[in-house]
Amino acid sequence: IQSLKATVDIDTSVGGAKKGHQTDYKEIRGYVLARKPAMLHMIGLLPIVRTTAFDMVSNGQEFKLWIPPKNRFVLGRNDVQTRNADQPMESIRPQDIYDALLIRPVDPEHEIAVVENGEEILHDAKGHRVLQSDYELVVVRKDDQGWKLARKIVFSRTDLKPHRQYIYDKQGNLITDARYADYKDYDGVSFPSRIEIFRPQEEYDITLNMLKVEMNQPLRDDQFALEHCLAAGEVGAA
Repeated sequence: IQSLKATVDIDTSVGGAKKGHQTDYKEIRGYVLARKPAMLHMIGLLPIVRTTAFDMVSNGQEFKLWIPPKNRFVLGRNDVQTRNADQPMESIRPQDIYDALLIRPVDPEHEIAVVENGEEILHDAKGHRVLQSDYELVVVRKDDQGWKLARKIVFSRTDLKPHRQYIYDKQGNLITDARYADYKDYDGVSFPSRIEIFRPQEEYDITLNMLKVEMNQPLRDDQFALEHCLAAGEVGAA
């Protein structure tokens, strides 16, 4: 996959053990553009009126996030996390979506990957627990501090497709738990039609249900531009 253009329905929920309660938000329509190596543009529309709920872009190093209902514009670097416990949805970064959406290949210069046999507890249609064997690709990455766990990608033994990806920060904390389901053929490419992205540190969950997907179509640089008058709204930096 070199590029992706998708129309999606977006389900979100916020909260958990840290907040003490969970809030679910209504399904909204969205559009996603992604292009390797790290370009992403994602738009969400408010229900019924279909005006912009959020608009965010990333070039891999920097991001911009526009939230018209709050008259708020945020820009910053992807490697700087500024979590807002009161407004966790404002902590969403395009790079987090990109890393879950398109599973990165193993970088042979900086990463080592080993395969181990694993097992996962699932539930059948009647709710009974089922123990399913899988393959787990453990990716260890080298940085200035040495070798550290970077990712774990779980493959189903039945179809050899990835159905889960764990992403860790430099301290070994789990920062993204992504699940992939209902693979379909899009322009000759097998791709999940349902992707659930859980961010345990911020306690928010985003599910993307693919309605229409176009693979490997040319995408221009200006399709990843977010121009907004900073003077028109509240400006934040992250």
